[in-house]
Amino acid sequence: MSNNRILIIDEMHKSISPLLKQAGFEPVYSPSISRQEIINLKDQFVGFVVRSKTTIDKELLDGQKELKFIGRAGAGIDQLDIPYLESRKIAIVNAPEGNRDALGEHVVGMLLSLSNNLRHADMDVRNKVWDREANRGFEIGGKTVGLLGYGNMGSAVAEKLTGFGCRVIAYDKYKENYGDLYAEQVTMEDIYEQADIFSLHVPLTDETKNLVNLEYLQKFKKSIVFVNASRGEVVPLRGLFHALNDGTVRLAALDVLENEKLHFLTDEQANTFNQLIKDDRVLFSPHVGGWSFESYQKINEVLVDKINHLNLTD
Repeated sequence: MSNNRILIIDEMHKSISPLLKQAGFEPVYSPSISRQEIINLKDQFVGFVVRSKTTIDKELLDGQKELKFIGRAGAGIDQLDIPYLESRKIAIVNAPEGNRDALGEHVVGMLLSLSNNLRHADMDVRNKVWDREANRGFEIGGKTVGLLGYGNMGSAVAEKLTGFGCRVIAYDKYKENYGDLYAEQVTMEDIYEQADIFSLHVPLTDETKNLVNLEYLQKFKKSIVFVNASRGEVVPLRGLFHALNDGTVRLAALDVLENEKLHFLTDEQANTFNQLIKDDRVLFSPHVGGWSFESYQKINEVLVDKINHLNLTD
């Protein structure tokens, strides 16, 4: 392979360069490089390693005639222009295996926080209010947990729920025979009918964008506990707000939002967000599901191993 140079355009765990060197590549670590600087590059690279800094599209890559792959340090590939990459036969490599355990633990942590009223109870005690009855929780044992999507993330959540005594059911439109020791394969209608808890584990695509709207949520037969640790744009917050107010959703945990640039919300988004943050039934975290200290390094290990197994001589 004549060209073994890889450009790293995002902040990564410090292990990325040694791992790539060990695999026989020449890493160029440039996390502060701008989009325009990438477009203007004269040097040629065999691959780019990215997170979510910029859209990976024709404009960005047109000058990179020797590019063979894009390595996405994480699970999501929604910022990649897949048709363009396929037209150039540029391989896409991502690393969901690297952060699946962190994501699974985060979802279970959010569920336990909601079911045990931990946020509200903590605030009460800090304010010298000792009210046991108002902070009585419920057990997730005996409940039915419905998962939409059963890839690396959904299956990790199911595994982590082993031992809690709950039933896990899953629907994945794009898989067959995916039922296993941790989750039962069902239809979406079964989830609507039976779920007490509903957790999203789907990528952001044209099909899933705004999928889980008010109409979608109102199909559930029970008042559900809702968790989104996938992509924020899958769930319009206005619909979730109405679902909380009409009893369709009893509690919600959101690790992602439809617009995570909180200082640049539209008027409607700002209005909805300002109401949700006052609601004790909603728990937030800043897109850190899957972003543990351990996963930060494991993502590199998975990614480099996959890059090392690509055929880059064609």
